Amino acid sequence: MEILVFVFNSILLGCALAMDAFSVSIADGLREPFMSRKRMLGIAGTYAAFQFAMPVAGWFFVRSAALRFEAFRKLTPWISLFLLLFIGGKMIVESFRKNAAAGTENDLPAERLLFTTLMLQGVATSIDALSVGFTIAGYGAGKALACGLIIAVVTLAICMAGLLFGRRIGGRFSDKASLAGGLILCFIGLEIFLKG
Repeated sequence: MEILVFVFNSILLGCALAMDAFSVSIADGLREPFMSRKRMLGIAGTYAAFQFAMPVAGWFFVRSAALRFEAFRKLTPWISLFLLLFIGGKMIVESFRKNAAAGTENDLPAERLLFTTLMLQGVATSIDALSVGFTIAGYGAGKALACGLIIAVVTLAICMAGLLFGRRIGGRFSDKASLAGGLILCFIGLEIFLKG
């Protein structure tokens, strides 16, 4: 029974933590509506890897350096806000440039999500998961790793759904997809910041 409660709680934690990554996945699907399933798996896998690493890192920091981690924790909303506003703002500016240069975005191929942008999105959407280290601080190393793995699997599934949804919408509305994706990222950044 204790194992079932642990798994259930970890799944719920994974669902809660994956919501920002889900929203960003929709924006990624909008940005690149014709991406392959292999690429989608790579993008969702990146978010899952960050969602695994951050709670485990938070657990480690709480165990070894709780006071230093507390100071860093106060900066996480600012870091997320900056990264997502930067990425989202860049997408918005690029959408206007494309429209000015080509008349409509439909005349241009979809822009691919760059590796560096994906890494920044991974950090921005998972940095708040560091604080989960406080909630799992009582776990042993094995249990903390298991919790991180469950969170990663849940994130992978949720982000794949977000990418599929964004890709479907992006294919239909590709002329506004980059603008919409940028606005979504800016909104998520503001939401993370306001939640603190």
